[in-house]
Amino acid sequence: MSEDTQPSVKERLRRGDLQVSNREVLEAFAIDPDYDPYSVPIDKMDPGHPALFQNDTLWSHFERLRTEDPVHLTEDSMFGPYWSVTKYKDIMYVDTHHQIFSSKERLGGIALGGAPSEDETYALPMFIQEDPPKHDEQRKVVTPLFVPRNLADLEPLIRERAGHILDNLPRNEEFNWVREVSVELTGQMLATLFDVPQEDRMKLIYWSDTVQNLGDPDYFETPEQGFQELFKCLAYFSEFYEARKTEEPKFDLISLLAHDPATNNMTPQELLGNVLLLIVGGNDTTRNSISGGVLALNKNPDEYNKLLQNPGLIPKMVPEIVRWQSPVAHMARTALEDTELGGKKIRAGDRVAMWYISGNRDDSEIENANQFIIDRPNPRQHVAFGFGVHRCVGNRLAEMQLRVIWEEIMKRFGRIEVTGDPVYLASSFIHGIRELPVTIRD
Repeated sequence: MSEDTQPSVKERLRRGDLQVSNREVLEAFAIDPDYDPYSVPIDKMDPGHPALFQNDTLWSHFERLRTEDPVHLTEDSMFGPYWSVTKYKDIMYVDTHHQIFSSKERLGGIALGGAPSEDETYALPMFIQEDPPKHDEQRKVVTPLFVPRNLADLEPLIRERAGHILDNLPRNEEFNWVREVSVELTGQMLATLFDVPQEDRMKLIYWSDTVQNLGDPDYFETPEQGFQELFKCLAYFSEFYEARKTEEPKFDLISLLAHDPATNNMTPQELLGNVLLLIVGGNDTTRNSISGGVLALNKNPDEYNKLLQNPGLIPKMVPEIVRWQSPVAHMARTALEDTELGGKKIRAGDRVAMWYISGNRDDSEIENANQFIIDRPNPRQHVAFGFGVHRCVGNRLAEMQLRVIWEEIMKRFGRIEVTGDPVYLASSFIHGIRELPVTIRD
């Protein structure tokens, strides 16, 4: 095939070509992250472009969509055509109607751009990308680890580790809060949940980051190169998985998977997919909320002063941080039948993105939604954890870790001051912070 007749980047993306790099995508779908969203025709808006999230310029785009076109069709994007659902009630409707809106990996899965791979080698089936009954059967395998009684048993360990991390931070000297605190605490707890050696905790963080960086040429020349790193994750956990099948059942994630009939005979791809789901789920929500809370308090100094004067507000502040950060920016679904939403005709096979990050700023449902308020009367009124059968299984563990770290912070420090610009993840799926320079003031 001559160079002139090579498929376009857009066509290659539609085919699920793993060789397409982020650099090619950004060139094909050029966007100025600082452009005024009110200056372009509404039908040309593409709120899912990663550049908007990397540059923290997404907010006015979703504000316009909520006001003018709450169920919005983007016909031409790096992900192909997709609908954006941006209002709280519409998001709730989609999330609680799994019989209409499917999460199946074979139909596109839970993230924009998640076209099924033509090569089975690179498929990552996982229970969050299944519909009932298989989803329910596999999800219930790990649910017992996250019931309140077991979380209460974990709290002293989380508090001990949080205190040790905080006690070893420098004072009056700038450092990266993400790496030294957020990553360290989540890494230690992931190792505990999987019951793997603590010295391997950064492997888990690395594999979680690899999932987000698969298409980024700054990290991997090709997605296949990134998958080679994930196959190391598979080799690592396969040893534990097979060994625990022969051991007495224990109360860790791998043992639970190894002993339940719904998960004790998974294919290698399914084992890798479910392990990565649990790693990413245990890493990204907590990690980015720990970092996002520090940033939110610094951007809202009156709320920080309120906290300093009354640390008893921490239990209410925690869900407010999760709402404000919205660590999972969107979840995608595929319509199984023709349906209507917000007056729009959605056809069977259409891709639909529920923008949690937008629903959490919908002031028609959440009072003063665009304000960070640490003593809200109803702080859990948000969609950050999803709803329906796919609601985040570890949401209470994430909240507990966030509560404990802030209780320990308040015992030790006068103020954590953000002293440099945050670096955001180039992703419209995970709303993440890569770097947050801070200085602890006594």
